[in-house]
Amino acid sequence: MPETLFNSGLKSLPLIHRGKVRDIYSVDNRHMLIVATDRLSAFDVVLPTPIPNKGSVLTGMSNFWFKKLKHIVPNHLAGLSLEQAVPDATERAPLAGRSMVVRKLKALPVEAIVRGYLVGSGWKEYVKSGTVCKIPLPSGLQEAARLPQALFTPSTKADVGAHDENISFEQAAATLGSDLAQRIKDVSIALYTEAAAYALTRGIIIADTKFEFGVDDSGTLTLIDEVLTPDSSRFWPADQYRTGSNPPSFDKQYVRDYLESIGWNKQPPAPDLPAEVVARTTQKYQEALRRLTGG
Repeated sequence: MPETLFNSGLKSLPLIHRGKVRDIYSVDNRHMLIVATDRLSAFDVVLPTPIPNKGSVLTGMSNFWFKKLKHIVPNHLAGLSLEQAVPDATERAPLAGRSMVVRKLKALPVEAIVRGYLVGSGWKEYVKSGTVCKIPLPSGLQEAARLPQALFTPSTKADVGAHDENISFEQAAATLGSDLAQRIKDVSIALYTEAAAYALTRGIIIADTKFEFGVDDSGTLTLIDEVLTPDSSRFWPADQYRTGSNPPSFDKQYVRDYLESIGWNKQPPAPDLPAEVVARTTQKYQEALRRLTGG
């Protein structure tokens, strides 16, 4: 497996953007190289401690889902190999297993969140007001309860160091146009529904997830970035699921819980993670990959 990579440092390609986890380079006028580093963000802050092999897990899982769900919506994967994008073998070596060459698309400024269970910020809001993202829900639901139907709850897409904010469907429609917003909603729920049904056969409940989309020159809606990974989703072991409490997870919720427990104020700089938290997080990510993909 590749060594831990906190920042990529390609010299042969121009850097377009360094995000919370991914470094994006321009390959040519039609392609980009996305490198999934081992950085981890929590509460929209990049932590100083990398999670070994995390980028490889994210890439392997995204590639699995892109292939499995491509009948629902096109994705941004291109036919160009890593060797073609980065010919120099020495420069390419740290990128193996954690990179993908994708088509350049116009990224849409809204994150498509689908919630299948009542947990996290949704549960906190429900306790106060009986709603999730201002969507009314039946009374009497317990924490971690399966929702009567999957909810589409879009959010803004914040820059590094800023916080995403939930918005209504109407706000998303005002930003994107009503037809495109409705298409994103329908596609997101279809992706979540099929993925959640499959994951359940592998012993994992997908409680919620986040999708990102772009459009090509002809306006075709396209799935981009990562998809259904432990960074973008909440994965629960089905055999430990009980309503009334937040189940253990195969995702970065474990790190969030640790950071909450030490009283961090969720403002940069973030604290270092202890070795045992790093090791346990690596184990959780790899277990999610193994269960879902057999890899």
